[in-house]
Amino acid sequence: MIVEHLSLVDFRNYATAELTLHRGPNVLVGRNGQGKTNLAEAIVFLATLGSHRVSSDAPMVRDGHEAAIVRARLAHGPRKVLIEVQINRQGSNKARINGAPGRTADLPRYAHVVLFAPEDLQIVRGDPSARRRFADQLLIQRTPRMSAVLGDYDRVLRQRTALLKSARARGMKAEALPTLDVWDDKLIALGSEIIDARSRLAADLQPGLAAAYSAIAGEDHDPRLHWAQSIRGGDPEEGDALRPDQDAAAGSTAGSTADLFRTALAAKRSAELERGLTLVGPHRDDLVLRVRDLPVKGYASHGESWSIALALRLASAELLRAESPAGDPVLILDDVFAELDAERRRRLAGITAGYEQVLVTAAVEEDIPEVLHRHVVRVSAGTITDEREVRGGESTFGAQDSTESRQDAPQNEEVRPETPATTAADPADPAEPADPTEPAEPTNPAEKAEDDGQEVTDDRP
Repeated sequence: MIVEHLSLVDFRNYATAELTLHRGPNVLVGRNGQGKTNLAEAIVFLATLGSHRVSSDAPMVRDGHEAAIVRARLAHGPRKVLIEVQINRQGSNKARINGAPGRTADLPRYAHVVLFAPEDLQIVRGDPSARRRFADQLLIQRTPRMSAVLGDYDRVLRQRTALLKSARARGMKAEALPTLDVWDDKLIALGSEIIDARSRLAADLQPGLAAAYSAIAGEDHDPRLHWAQSIRGGDPEEGDALRPDQDAAAGSTAGSTADLFRTALAAKRSAELERGLTLVGPHRDDLVLRVRDLPVKGYASHGESWSIALALRLASAELLRAESPAGDPVLILDDVFAELDAERRRRLAGITAGYEQVLVTAAVEEDIPEVLHRHVVRVSAGTITDEREVRGGESTFGAQDSTESRQDAPQNEEVRPETPATTAADPADPAEPADPTEPAEPTNPAEKAEDDGQEVTDDRP
């Protein structure tokens, strides 16, 4: 899969913007704070329904406006598809697929993206919420219907926790809360599906993680990943969980995930009423990463931490590549090379250069390895300029096209938000996308669910 063209309206610092991309490496160069990462973030949102930078959608809408538009023309081999999302500051987001209204939950069926970013170090060194977010965004790309499951779980979790807080304030006992059992049933049904899906994901990532780590680090430190689950004892959210060997022993004799969940809820009922919190479920779990049989968090060196972070992303890309009929995922390397030593730069570039499309952003052009240094686009204060235009249109990457931002350019009605937008401050010249053909039939049918398109926040599973 490749992104042929990206259009933005009122997204971050862009009033309007147009960006044409090509097969193979594409490089966005500009000083920090100019808008490079905003372009990467827009593409990532189409694939994961969330941002790697913020936990809610509102910050992605330009100041003073109520909605932003992200539209992309994708190529899945010979087939084209035009996908679009309207990100609303308040209320549900809206989607269009080939010009027809669709569900935001369906967008990840068409857009497969793996992002490498400086924030990835927080997956390794940060709180459990960062690792849960990593896993859940990959789950959504792998099985788009999980977006609805995660959203439904979050809503049930909020309702159940509100009931517990109310009971605590009123001094009520568990037996005086018959409605709590109803919320327990819903929490168990949705939470068990999330726990099982995450467990399968970890197992499927393991072979790719080991191979990618060796390729990046040049050494075999036996990297492993393992879910510490609150339904099996302890509280992983607070750093208290069973060790992998204990968890494996418990799992060999335990019942189904739902049975474990129900038993754990019953055991924690008094503590939950005392604290006014839901203490059991996937929102309290942690993805434990280990190298040399030690937890990465707290024990790994800076270089080892970066190696495991990059290996997680590379393993994700290989998993999507193997499972998707649409071809390779788009790889986005957002200012990553500035964080790496020369050897890791070389190795990462060599691995990623073989993908159908790679988008690299950098503040310092010299940081980009030569194998990825092609099709350069410069970004400055929200103005996007294709370097080929500066050279008079000479290019080895196909027909000449203009990729730039220009003030007061007209907006295409098809991508205009429902809320009226004012004149652009950093706008762009809209480009007319080709009429897409009908996309390939999705491989994972979606279940009926509310179309809220929201990503799980830090306190979500």
